[in-house]
Amino acid sequence: MRILFAGTPEIAVPSLKALAEKFEVCAVLTNPDRETGRGRKIISSPVCEAARELGLKVLQPEKLDEPFLEEVKALKPDLLAVIAFGKIFRKNFLELFPLGGINLHPSLLPKYRGPSPLSEAIRKGDRKTGISVQKLALKMDSGDIILQPELELDGRETTGSLTEKVAELGAPLMVQAVEILTKNPGAGTAQADSEATFCKLITKEDGLIDWTSAAEEIERNIRAYSPWPGTYSWYEGKKINILEADLYDGDAPEGTPGSVLSFSKKEGILVATGSGVLAVKRLQLQSKKPMDYKSFVNGNREFVGSILQSPSGDSE
Repeated sequence: MRILFAGTPEIAVPSLKALAEKFEVCAVLTNPDRETGRGRKIISSPVCEAARELGLKVLQPEKLDEPFLEEVKALKPDLLAVIAFGKIFRKNFLELFPLGGINLHPSLLPKYRGPSPLSEAIRKGDRKTGISVQKLALKMDSGDIILQPELELDGRETTGSLTEKVAELGAPLMVQAVEILTKNPGAGTAQADSEATFCKLITKEDGLIDWTSAAEEIERNIRAYSPWPGTYSWYEGKKINILEADLYDGDAPEGTPGSVLSFSKKEGILVATGSGVLAVKRLQLQSKKPMDYKSFVNGNREFVGSILQSPSGDSE
């Protein structure tokens, strides 16, 4: 079994290592190295770094054009294995693989097709999600399901912590899926397209807190957008990142959404929302280090009583 592995971020690395240990990975397809930061340092993707450590051939084309297709064809791969590669594969590419391709998608497909299923599950307050290993299809995330275990959520996950969990649990699933297809290439259960829901690509702007929303929704967004893009508001013209918060169910003075109501040594900094009160636990003022709520209030005595606002001065 010769496998071409395609992936880019950290979530794909455990599966690459697991597949390379069990099968012959003839090459690894990942995004090209990029310049980043003020020093324009060249950065490789986590998958690229892992592939080089494993001594595997690395492919980093800017485009999946005809010369690249010929290069892949010469490798004579049997199967394409994909996790978060970041590009859509066309029919002429998929036809290079006699056994087709498999893809790991962290949701209970056909729920949350698209690029941000883990964040979406947290934002919606789902009590469970799952990991779907599906056959690759021309239509996004619509392939037949080979494996689909459920994953219970406790309401404390961040996208970061959930991604780490899925990465760990997904690796043996990818190995198992390859073993299933080796014995039965026709294995898989069709998805119900009529039940499909979708999630969108997250942007930096999604992290801006709307204080007129309910405290419950804001708290979920804080976890859903951690570590990226993070949730934020504005205080005295400076950006303030809200890194961690809980719902507050005790007595608190009333205030307009965004009002910093009071400081509770036990619960956190209490902020009014459109419905309920948010207890902020960790936060970071622009150009400063992240701080716990006690340290932040000690260094910013005027914070309690202020109103978190947009840059224009309008309350969120």
